[in-house]
Amino acid sequence: MQLSARNQFAGRVKEVKIGNIMAEVVVDIGGGHEVVAAITRGSAERLGLTQGSAVTVVIKATEVLIAKD
Repeated sequence: MQLSARNQFAGRVKEVKIGNIMAEVVVDIGGGHEVVAAITRGSAERLGLTQGSAVTVVIKATEVLIAKD
């Protein structure tokens, strides 16, 4: 599948915390970096997300903030 989003990071699922409605998914994208996503429980189940699953994190936002001290 090809997407127009440029911010795509390949990684592996480190942890999935399933709640009643939502799931928190922690993805190790390498270099000591992780991305945490809150998705619906249904999506996590439909994708079959488990620890070690190979995934791609896609970030598409209308706002990106940059801060500097």
